[in-house]
Amino acid sequence: MTIDPSKISTSITPFAMIDEHSALPQEQEILFTMHSVFRIVEITQTPSNSRLWEVQLTITDESDPQLVGLTNRIKEEISGRGWYRMGHLMLKVGHFDQAVELYNELLKGASDDSDRAHIYHQLGVMNYHQGKYQEAIEFYEKALEIDRKTLPEDDASLAPTYGAIGTVYKNMGEYSKALEFYEKSLKIKEISLPPTHPDLATSYNNIGGVY
Repeated sequence: MTIDPSKISTSITPFAMIDEHSALPQEQEILFTMHSVFRIVEITQTPSNSRLWEVQLTITDESDPQLVGLTNRIKEEISGRGWYRMGHLMLKVGHFDQAVELYNELLKGASDDSDRAHIYHQLGVMNYHQGKYQEAIEFYEKALEIDRKTLPEDDASLAPTYGAIGTVYKNMGEYSKALEFYEKSLKIKEISLPPTHPDLATSYNNIGGVY
């Protein structure tokens, strides 16, 4: 492992030598921060033991162009702030049980209806992906109940939840209900979006799928 001092941020030192605090000082242990990112330089098989491989690593810094590009891409795909972003990330990678646990904790501390509605919607998404369709509908409806108290009936932010409920009903084989909610979603999109917007195509496709 190599560390180029010129690549280390002036504001953050990502590692510390802890050999004098270690129970095994001869190992010259180094403690790295949890957010440290390394680039794999080379992987070679050790000549003395074919079962062992040696990996050469070099630490990256905040100005690494590929790391910056990856970070920006993740920010684009994973929206939200703080723990909400973490929940979205867990959902994205399929860690549904951990995401449910996190969102339930966030729900306990939610300070306003907007946050509660968002959390209920996300819990609906997670239950849907776990095949818990009835629970998913219940959470989506809780989100709708909150949003409809403060938003007009044709507000664009209601369309995704109507569409999500439609998808759940479609997967349950309740096609009339699926069609009802897909059409509610489409009606809002037709008001709030230009006629060539791809979200309209999604709604038309969903309705076609029901038929």
